[in-house]
Amino acid sequence: MIPMADLQAQYRAIRDELDEAVGRVLANAQYILGPEVAAFEDEFARCQQAAHAIGVNSGTSALHLALLAAGVGAGDEVITVPFTFIATAAAIRYTGARPVFVDIDRDTFNMDAARIEAAITPRTRAILPVHLFGQAADMDPILEIARRRGLAVIEDAAQAHAAEYRGRRVGALGDAGCFSFYPAKNLGACGEGGAVVTNNPELARKIRLLRDWGSEKKYVHSLPGYNYRLEGLQGAILRVKLRHLDAWTEARGRNAALYAELLAGTAAVLPREMPGARHVWHCYTIRVAERDRVQGELLRLGVQTGVHYPIPIHLQPAYADLGYRPGDFPAAERAAEEVLALPIHAELSEAQVRQVSGALIRTLAAGA
Repeated sequence: MIPMADLQAQYRAIRDELDEAVGRVLANAQYILGPEVAAFEDEFARCQQAAHAIGVNSGTSALHLALLAAGVGAGDEVITVPFTFIATAAAIRYTGARPVFVDIDRDTFNMDAARIEAAITPRTRAILPVHLFGQAADMDPILEIARRRGLAVIEDAAQAHAAEYRGRRVGALGDAGCFSFYPAKNLGACGEGGAVVTNNPELARKIRLLRDWGSEKKYVHSLPGYNYRLEGLQGAILRVKLRHLDAWTEARGRNAALYAELLAGTAAVLPREMPGARHVWHCYTIRVAERDRVQGELLRLGVQTGVHYPIPIHLQPAYADLGYRPGDFPAAERAAEEVLALPIHAELSEAQVRQVSGALIRTLAAGA
């Protein structure tokens, strides 16, 4: 079986480095925050071309704290997309604000900036674009609207470690950017983890307070904060993996290029790397008719695939109170019916890419 992710193979490749890093934390017993987290924050900030990085315990927590630090609260509205993982909308709700959705661009799966203006109301406080599947959203028009309207921009970069938009790394393009280190991400912890990056020192200070009970001094709490701290073990592990991120990203890019070559001319609609972008290929997401049949046949042929996301957030039962209906966001709804992610992880061999492609070609031909 060719897996969607192969974390065991990744571990085997860097076992000695990881074991040494974990042993270092066990020896110094700095299990919460501590020197390894601080060092990782500095290194990750440089990676993302940001002045500050603040490690937290998940990508969801990163979004929550970035929104709070930007002043989003009860009664506010935050514009985002319905075609994303539910954490994007959940973090908005955690602040007491309301998610307001706009549709996606069909080619990129990212926010359609042309639809933002119509969604702005007097309650709008922020825009939350998602850099989905490893490709940056079209940030220039989003930032222009935000500046003109006095809105914060919080980037959901959970799938976009080291992705670029017009030569700049995502995350610090807006007011803050939020990353996840869930194990299967391009840069994944051995457990949960996340980070916020920003060029705003006051925003960084506030997020550091919020992640640790609102406290800069023990038992003195300046803000009503949270227990969102990153563990020392995860900081040490992420430092090791960060050293390999460029090589892993290049491997994903090679796999994407080979897929594009092998699948050209098939009935599958292949993903596009937009001009001026550096796609980091967290997912290689195609569009196919009869998606469920294709997925089932590929599994029978020994290929795991993924579907992100079969029910857009505006149609999720948990968000029915927002009042959206089927047909409100046709591009997102069609994507939810058609998308299929093929394995693309850095450990995937050329032979495996060819095997996946051959299985897909046979499956598509059988359904023609």
